[in-house]
Amino acid sequence: MSEPLRAVKWNGRAVQLVDQRLLPFQEKWMACDTVEKTAKAIEDMVVRGAPAIGVTAAYGVALSGRIHRNKPPRAFEAGVQRDMNRLRRTRPTAVNLFWALGAMGKALHGTRGMPSLDRAAFLEHEARRVHREDEDLCDRMGRHGAALLRNCQNVLTHCNTGALATGGEGTALSAILQAARRNPRLHVWVDETRPYLQGARLTAYELHRSGVPFHLISDNMAASVMAAGKVDAVVLGADRITANGDTANKIGTYSLAVLAKYHGIPFYVVAPTSTFDLSMKHGGLIPIEERDPAEVTTPRGLPLTRADFPVFNPSFDVTPGRLIRAIVCERGVCRAPFKASLRKAAGPKA
Repeated sequence: MSEPLRAVKWNGRAVQLVDQRLLPFQEKWMACDTVEKTAKAIEDMVVRGAPAIGVTAAYGVALSGRIHRNKPPRAFEAGVQRDMNRLRRTRPTAVNLFWALGAMGKALHGTRGMPSLDRAAFLEHEARRVHREDEDLCDRMGRHGAALLRNCQNVLTHCNTGALATGGEGTALSAILQAARRNPRLHVWVDETRPYLQGARLTAYELHRSGVPFHLISDNMAASVMAAGKVDAVVLGADRITANGDTANKIGTYSLAVLAKYHGIPFYVVAPTSTFDLSMKHGGLIPIEERDPAEVTTPRGLPLTRADFPVFNPSFDVTPGRLIRAIVCERGVCRAPFKASLRKAAGPKA
């Protein structure tokens, strides 16, 4: 059996990342031995997916601690804080980034008064804990999500929510994989997910590697396969979930939610509680990242149209909570009214 696919590793000296820009044609690892390289890797989509970004950022702080470990205490803290601010500026929409940096910030604050070497060691310990926790969350979310797919033969997913997007087996894709282990005939429709093609390049690669039956479709085919009765559920992830259940996810998610509602198909979101941003009342407050027009005009370096044409390229859209049948997290299944169920799942600190 092949080694489980993982997006992020730490070898004690560098953050190691699968360069997802090269998939599915080449599986190549990049070693980020500076915080700036780590930040650029997040910005340039070497690593992507909200949980994987969070784990990468946590290891970036551990790397910062290693780099500054021989400095006096005040210089150590100033250096790590500066590097955390750099990591904080990489991707504005994925709340896991800020959750992970928050955890690392608490670890930094909690070690004040200790020697710099010991503080650096504790930051590494905390980053490893963040990674292990995400692995565990993936397994728990997968089990809860798989139960919802018990009677499904065909599911549709969008973007990438597997091992390449997380610290473990995935969020929504973990649910699909665990359901497929119980039902080997389970079939997956994989949206290619324009313009960055995470479905075509990454989710299809993960399913192929796992031996789960699937077909890749272009995004505009989803309505047709739904109308033909070939979709029993839509299952995908999220980068941020607000207090009322509004969900920011990869562009094209909102379209699928509308289509699923029209066709009477359950629409499930699978995401950890670290994705919950209950300080935001609704999705209209979520900052939406706009990316390079070249992702649309010149995908993967191949000219699709003229580079001087004006382009609008938001990376995410917001799906209203009223279109979502259930939100699955590591603590169970949340249903409407989401304001109450999400807060309960998030716990007393929410």
